[in-house]
Amino acid sequence: MHLRLLPAALVVAVLSTAASADEGMWQPKQMPELAAQLKARGLQIAPEDLSNLAAKPLDAVISLGGCTASFVSPQGLVITNHHCVYGAVAYNSTPENDLLANGFVAGSFADELPADPNARVYVTQAITDVTDRIVEGLDGMDGKGRYDAIDARSKALVAQCEEPGGLRCNVYNFNGGLEFSLIRQLEIEDVRLVYAPPASIGKYGGDEDNFEWPRHTGDWGFLRAYVGKDGKPAPYSKDNVPFEPESWLTVSQEPLAAGDYVMVTGYPGRTNRYRLASEVKDTIDYGYPESVAYFKDYLSTIERTTAGDKAAALKYASTVAGINNALKLYQGQLDGFAQMDDPVGMKRAREDALKAWLAQRGAEGKAQVEALADLERELAADEATRERDRWFPSVASGGLTGTAVSLYRNAIEQAKPDAERESGYQERDAARLEGRMKSMDKRYDANVDKALMKLRIERYLAQVPAEHRVPELDRWLGVGTGDKSAPGLDAKLDALYAGSRLGDEAVRLQLLEADRAAIEASDDSALQFAVQVVPALLRLEDEGEARSGRISALRPQFMQAMIDFNASQGKPVYPDANSSLRITFGTVRGYSPRDAVQMEPFTTLAGIVEKDTGVEPFDAPKAELEAIAAGKGAQYRMESLGDVPVNFLSDVDTTGGNSGSPTLNGKGEIVGLLFDGNYESLSADWIFNPDLTRSIHVDTRYMRWVMDEIDHAERLLEEMGLPHD
Repeated sequence: MHLRLLPAALVVAVLSTAASADEGMWQPKQMPELAAQLKARGLQIAPEDLSNLAAKPLDAVISLGGCTASFVSPQGLVITNHHCVYGAVAYNSTPENDLLANGFVAGSFADELPADPNARVYVTQAITDVTDRIVEGLDGMDGKGRYDAIDARSKALVAQCEEPGGLRCNVYNFNGGLEFSLIRQLEIEDVRLVYAPPASIGKYGGDEDNFEWPRHTGDWGFLRAYVGKDGKPAPYSKDNVPFEPESWLTVSQEPLAAGDYVMVTGYPGRTNRYRLASEVKDTIDYGYPESVAYFKDYLSTIERTTAGDKAAALKYASTVAGINNALKLYQGQLDGFAQMDDPVGMKRAREDALKAWLAQRGAEGKAQVEALADLERELAADEATRERDRWFPSVASGGLTGTAVSLYRNAIEQAKPDAERESGYQERDAARLEGRMKSMDKRYDANVDKALMKLRIERYLAQVPAEHRVPELDRWLGVGTGDKSAPGLDAKLDALYAGSRLGDEAVRLQLLEADRAAIEASDDSALQFAVQVVPALLRLEDEGEARSGRISALRPQFMQAMIDFNASQGKPVYPDANSSLRITFGTVRGYSPRDAVQMEPFTTLAGIVEKDTGVEPFDAPKAELEAIAAGKGAQYRMESLGDVPVNFLSDVDTTGGNSGSPTLNGKGEIVGLLFDGNYESLSADWIFNPDLTRSIHVDTRYMRWVMDEIDHAERLLEEMGLPHD
C-alpha cells in the first residue's frame, strides 16, 4: 500500500511545538511552519527565504560530497573547513614541499592548484517529491523485485534529470522510504585549492583536542570552482574560468555574544534517531567496539609501515586523519551510551509505548504492529551474518585488490545497457572511476597496502564463523572453513603484489577499456584475485538487495506509526539526516558537562598561548605567537572578551557531513564555520540530549585575524569585501 504522510495541518501543529533545545535537522520546505520559533530565537530575514533553493542564502550553500561549503564571492570562492580541504592539500604535497605543514596561499588565480581529480562542488537547484513515481505498484513484490523496481525507477528519474548535462541528480529516501525526493545539483568538476593555513593552525590540538572543549583550532580552508568559458561545468583545463554563482554569502563584521541566534545550513550525513532497540544494542555490543579495535590496528599498521618514509606518510596523511576522527567518534559514542541510563531500554520502552498506542487503533494499528515484528525479524537475520558482511568485502576493497575488483566489475557492467548497470559503473560515473584510477598513486604505497590487506584477512579468518565463510576467498587463501589462520600468508601476499601491474597508472587506465574476457584472461595476480572473488561479492550483493527490499517495505510502516505517535504527543517531526540539505538553528551557548563545571561559549587567542608547548599538536607558529604577544589585529577583538575570539559553542543540532557548514547570524551572514561537536554529544546521532549536545564553530574573526596578520591572504579578504590592515 502507498503509506500516507502526516496531514499538513497536523505537521504545522507538531512543528510549532518543537523541542526548546533546538533539536532537529529540518528540511528547507519545513521552515515556513517554524516561523514563530525562528523569529523568537532571533531570525531577522524572512523564514520563507530558508526554503527558497534559488535564492540567498540556500543557493550559496554547497556540498563537497562529504563536507559542506559555501560561496563567499562572485568569483566562485568557496569556504569550508581545513579538514575538508586536507585531501587536496595532501594531494599537492611532496616531501620537498609539504603544504600540510607549511600551509598554502595562492598569490593569484594562476597559482591556484588543481585538487584531486574527483573533487567536486555540488550546488542544489531543486528538490522534487517523487514518492508516487517510486512506490506505485510495489505491493506484493518480493524483496529482490522490490529493490530492483525502486532502483530502476530511481535510475530512470536520474537519467532524465541529468540529460541536459553538467548536473548530478539523485533520489533520496526520507523516513525510511516513506518519502522519496529527486534532488538536482549542478556538478562542478574543476575544483582548485586556494588557501589552507599550516596544520599548526588548521589542525591545532590535533586528535588530542578532537571533539573536545575548549578548542583553539583554525579549521578553515578555501577552494575555488572553475567552469568552461561558456560558463558550464567542464573537466580541469588551464583555460577554465572562475564560476560565477548567482549568490554568495557575506562574512559578518559584527561580533557574536552568548545568547545570540545562529543557524547552520548544510548536508548532514546520517543520524539514527528512529532506529530500533535491537539496532542500538547491536551497535553498542558489536558494531562500534569492533570498529574501534580495527581502527586502532589500522592506524598502528600505517604508522609502522610508513616509519622513516615521508613520501609514504604523506600519501596516507588524509587517510590517517579520517581514521583518527572516526576512531574518536565511535569511542565517544560508546562513552556517551555508557553515561546514559540504559539507552537500549529507552528505545525499547519507546517501542512498547508505540505498540500499546497502536493496539488502540484497530486493524490499521494491528497491521503496523505486525510490520514492526517482521522488521525485527529481518534485522535479526541481517545481524546473523554481520561478521561475514563486514570482513569479506573489506578484503576485496581499497588499495590494490579494490582497484582490481573495480576494474573487473566495470568490465562486467559495461556489457549491459546503461540503465541496467550497477550504480557506480554507469556512464554518469565514468569520470569518477577514471579519477580514482588517476589519483591512486597519490594515496597508495605497496608495502603499506600489503600490511593493511594482511590485517583484513586476519580479521576475516579469526571472526567469520565456519558456516558463513566465503568459499571463493578460502580457496584463494588455501584454507578450510574451520581454519583461523593461513599458513604462508606473507608469501601469498608477496606474490600478489609482485605479480600485479596495477600500480602503474597507464595500465589501470588501459584496463578501464578492457572487456570481461580480457580481464579474465589476464595473468595479473590482482586481476586473478578479482576474478576469483567477484562472483561471491555479486552473490552476497543479491542477498543484501533482497533483504534491503524486504526492509524497504517494512521500515516505512514503522516510521509512519512513529510519526503518528509523535504527533499525538505534540513532538517534533523531522527525518533522520541523509546527506540532503538541512537547516538547524539555536543560540550561542555553553554547557555543564558535570557537577560544578561550566563550559563558557568562547575561546580566545590567550588560550592558544596557554596550550602551546612547541610540540605537535600544540605547536602554534612562531609568527602567530609573536603577533599575539604584540597585540596585533585590535580591530578583530571582542570588547566583551578583551581578546580575539577563536572558537565558539552553540546548541544547534548537527552531525558528520555538516563539517564546513556556514554558521549564520539572524541576518544570514557568516559568523563562523561549524567543524565539530563536543565529546559529550557524540551519541546524539542516536539519542539527542539537549543539556549536553553542542556544536563547535571557528569564529570568522579569528579566521580574518590569521589571514590578515599571519598568512597575508589580503587578496582573498579583498575578494570577500573585508577590510584589512
